[in-house]
Amino acid sequence: MPSLVVIHYTAMDSAQAALDRLCDPECEVSAHYLIGRDGTVWQMVRETHRAWHAGAGEWHGQSDINSRSIGIELDNTGFHPFSELQMTGLEILLRQIIKRWSITPEGVIGHSDMAPGRKFDPGQRFDWQRLERLGLAARRGVDEGPQDAPPALFRALAHDAGFTADTDDATLLEAVRLRYRPWGKGPLAPADFTPFGKTAFRA
Repeated sequence: MPSLVVIHYTAMDSAQAALDRLCDPECEVSAHYLIGRDGTVWQMVRETHRAWHAGAGEWHGQSDINSRSIGIELDNTGFHPFSELQMTGLEILLRQIIKRWSITPEGVIGHSDMAPGRKFDPGQRFDWQRLERLGLAARRGVDEGPQDAPPALFRALAHDAGFTADTDDATLLEAVRLRYRPWGKGPLAPADFTPFGKTAFRA
């Protein structure tokens, strides 16, 4: 039974090109759904069946994400905004999936969340905060960390939030920022702790 939804972008020029690839057995890649830029939704794999969309990675200490997730591909190259029609289609589909399988908002993740450093989708232009406001993804906190917070504390909090894949500190920071602070640059900063919602950080 699926407990996660993994959101991807296709990194291809068109929905048709993505459909051709996702439905070609020789490519050895598949997803349960594809959503076009015009909001069209294609189902390619039954939700009860395993699709080959996630690959190697880990979330909350669980590997073999393909066996425990539903994969949604968004027709996007990774360099342009996601259209309003596409986001609306995603919201409708997510509501249906979450209700059908009793998946919590915390179970809606990006490909980059479970495979940091290896994958970067749905990318910097994806509007996670929009999904959060609708209760379709885990809400971020508001509290910054202390000025001299060590990387070990950041790693521990990220681990508790689900980022358990084996990776170095820089790659972990990049993955968390990609999800919660895509505009963040440079070394670890107090603002990088805001996703974790730790009120103990308040002065």
